[in-house]
Order: sequence, then C-alpha cells, then structure tokens
Amino acid sequence: MHGIRLISAAMGRLDKLTNAAKRLIAGTLGLEDPICIMPYRGYGTPGNLHLRGRVLQDQGIKLREENASVWRNLRNMYRRFESDEVAQARVRAYFGAAQQDVLTNAEGFFQVTFALSDQPVESDRFWQPITLELLEPLPRHSAPIKVDSEVMVVSERARFGVISDIDDTIMRTAATDLLKMIRIAYLGNENTRRPFSGVAEFYHALQQGQNDDHRNPIFYVSSSAWNMYDLFEKFMDFNHIPRGPILLRDIELSPANLLSFKHESHKIEQITPILNCFSHLPFILIGDSKQKDPEIYQQLVKHHPDRIFAIYIRDVTPNDSQRQSELEAIANQVKETGCEFVVFPETQVAIDHAITHHWISRN
Repeated sequence: MHGIRLISAAMGRLDKLTNAAKRLIAGTLGLEDPICIMPYRGYGTPGNLHLRGRVLQDQGIKLREENASVWRNLRNMYRRFESDEVAQARVRAYFGAAQQDVLTNAEGFFQVTFALSDQPVESDRFWQPITLELLEPLPRHSAPIKVDSEVMVVSERARFGVISDIDDTIMRTAATDLLKMIRIAYLGNENTRRPFSGVAEFYHALQQGQNDDHRNPIFYVSSSAWNMYDLFEKFMDFNHIPRGPILLRDIELSPANLLSFKHESHKIEQITPILNCFSHLPFILIGDSKQKDPEIYQQLVKHHPDRIFAIYIRDVTPNDSQRQSELEAIANQVKETGCEFVVFPETQVAIDHAITHHWISRN
C-alpha cells in the first residue's frame, strides 16, 4: 500500500506539471480554452447559506441533444472526466449587498458560506439567488465571467427533510446487467436515462407534505463524481423531479484513491452536515438495495436517534437471496428503534406507506 501511495503522489505531481505546462504553452500561443464557473446548488437556513462550485476550462459539452450519437455521448463523457481544473482562482460571490472572495483548491473547487445572523434572509422564498464572478485568472480579451446560482433556504415551516440516492433509486442504471449499466452510465445523456415510474410524483408529494405550504427540502447524495453534476441536474429538470442540492464526490483517478474509496464513508460525510445544519428537522432517507444504502442509513439511525422518520429502499436485487436476508436483518434492527424501514419493488408501495403515515397527501 505504501508503494501505491508513492506512485499516486508521483502521478499527482506529474499531472500538475503537465497541466501547468499546457496552460503556459496555450497562453503563450493565445490558444487558451475559455474558463467557466460550474456552480452547484447550495442550501442553508435564513441565517447561514452554503454553496460550492468549481472553476474549470470550458470543455464545450452540449446538453439536451436528444438524438446525439453514441460517439458524441462518449466524447462528452470523456470531456467531463478530462476536465482541466483551475487552482488558486479567485471567485467573488454576491448575495444581495453581501459579498465574499474565495480561492479554489488544487482541484478547482471552492466553497462559499454567508453568515447572515444580523440580517437573515426572508424565508418566504424557497430558492435564493447568488451570483459568482471570476476575478482571476481572466483569459486575455475576456469579457467578465459571471454565472448565476441558487441556494435552497429551508424555513421553519418544513415538517421534514428528504435525502435520496440517485443511481438505482430514482434513475435506472441496470444494476444487475454490467454491459447495459455501462451503456446507460457512459454512452447516454440526460435524455436517454430514464427515471423509475412514479419517482417525480412521489418526490413532489414529499416536498409539498400534506399541503403546499410545507416546502420540505430534498437533497440528492451520490457516490458519482462531481464531473457528472451537469448531467444529473439536467436529467432531473428534464424528468420534472424536484430541484434540490446534488452532493457528489471528487474523483482523483489515482491507484490509491480508487483502492481506498469507501462508499459508506463518503455518504456519511455528505449527509452528516445536512443533519447538523437542520437540527430541528427529522428526515426520510431513500436509497436502493444494490450497494450499501441500507447499512449507511442504519448507521445514521444509530447515531441520530429520533431524527429519522423512515428509510425507503428500492429493491433492485430481488433474486439475490443473500441480500434479501441481509435486508430483512437490517429492517428488524431498525424497526426496534421506532424508525420505519420499507423495501419496495415499485414506487407506489412507498407512496402508499407515506400516505398512511400522513407525510404526504392522497391526490
């Protein structure tokens, strides 16, 4: 393992040197790619807003190409993962009269936090606008680089929050067919991917609660790479799935990172700040049976007792007898805490259960 870490460190240094050389040559020849800010939807309370983003060289990815060829989709996917991040870029965030300057890290990521305890925002507006501006570096002869983003502000009227996985939970990825899964995940786009039946209706009902005034927040947490963010965002818009912050992971394509990555640790690291930020809210957790969502959610119930109303698990492994036995054991343990645990083959089963517990209305 020590040897792998040394190789990974050497690869990392080589990658940084290569990127620096590419930027120097491109700058000298006047061939710089345009720089863009990729904002990620944020979240917060009336007194604290949190937003992330990334500064990258624009890869020219075109979305919403309904009849795009496999080759074009594959090229777009390659461009997503071959992205050239811009380290130490200076970004200014504007929220009303407030502003904040931040620097990107080595991977081009930045994080903005507005503490507004003296003048909290009006919580009547579910989504609040934030503008991001790139201050430096600016390519020669470049117009100002600005982009609008938004932050979900959760009001005290919310009855509960929802945290949902994406792949195999709301989006079909053919979990039990490797070749089909690769084709869907890497050779398609936001138009060719398909949600499970009833997902949009269920999530809208959860967001509304028993009346339209609740505005319950929904968060999407996945182990997919941040490089996939634009595809997920457009997929949800295209399929009328409620907007919400999409929290992904940074993938460093090094041997050490790939071998040491733990699905459980990543999801808990993303979910825990949400639970802490909204300490007054209970939550509903939604995932699938293929990976470790049941085990992860079981840990969260253990560490945050009385905070989880229910765990919904989409059953995408019905023919795996060992996994079915594991799910049954987890369900029995979770239910002893008073938390509901529902394994559902079809979304309607989860809808009916939520109606019975008066979390959503029967339309």
